Amino acid sequence: MKTTTERPTLTATMRAMVITENGEPDVLTEATIATPSRLGSEVLVRVIAAGVNPLDADARAGRVGSCGTPELPAVLGCDFSGVVVESPYAACTLKPGVEVYGVASVPRAAGTYAEYVSVPLLSVARKPASLSHVEAAAVPLAALTAWGIVVDVAKAHEGQRILVHAAAGGVGHFVVQFAAYFGAHVIATASTRNASWLRQLGAAQVVDYTAGLFEDEVPVVDVVIDLVDDDDVALRSIEVLRLGGTMIHVPPREVPGLQDRANGAGARLTGYETAPDATCLAIIARLIDSGDVTVYVDDVYDLEDVADAHRRLAQHHTRGKLVLRVADE
Repeated sequence: MKTTTERPTLTATMRAMVITENGEPDVLTEATIATPSRLGSEVLVRVIAAGVNPLDADARAGRVGSCGTPELPAVLGCDFSGVVVESPYAACTLKPGVEVYGVASVPRAAGTYAEYVSVPLLSVARKPASLSHVEAAAVPLAALTAWGIVVDVAKAHEGQRILVHAAAGGVGHFVVQFAAYFGAHVIATASTRNASWLRQLGAAQVVDYTAGLFEDEVPVVDVVIDLVDDDDVALRSIEVLRLGGTMIHVPPREVPGLQDRANGAGARLTGYETAPDATCLAIIARLIDSGDVTVYVDDVYDLEDVADAHRRLAQHHTRGKLVLRVADE
């Protein structure tokens, strides 16, 4: 695993994109703030690239999600890839100079839209060696979420039929790959432009959701993974679930009438909330380096252009992930 030849230099202040109020993307403004101090078992990292997630947009707008909203003023951002500057103890394997990737905690108001971030050891792992920092920054939160959905909740296995809504998105394109890796028969809903790509990722069938009702094309499935914030899609998905099947909502939400419809169909409803997991990050890195899993970066923005990235994210037609370039690799 790569280690830089020079120890990264720590500065007292850093450049960051900060919000002092909730609102539209324009509330993200550049500022010079104090470099975070490493606490306890945390690792201090110089950020090279940061991923952009819907969770970031929710925090910016003041929408309360599973991770809460940060105390203002705040630096947003969950995903990062960078280089260790300070380690918690001498025997730590993530020594200064080691390239890492991971997930920061937004409620601490110390996100990754900045030149440095301090994160617990359980939130960080060595970066996939085969990826650039920009590519690696697109992985952590989306891949951890997908892994939890596929492995922990759906328990994907050979012969299982899984329907994935929003399969071409950040979480979705990892869900497709993980489910296919474990032998599941994956049916993906997506636009026509993403159909060939999703088949390359492992989808056995791709249904164009713009051409008609997906339930007319989808056979009975064991699991529905609903990554679309659309109540109508959720309600219609019950029609393709087998008796005793499972629907997984990410993010978890209440859909009026869905529980009654699920009860009538003998289906189980559940959500999934992502937790930092260094072990899973290490497993995912190995799958990427072995070529079993790939990551797609749709576009890259400079840190100061993060508002443009948020506006692009709001269009809901991103393939894979958007990433911020914080520093040169």
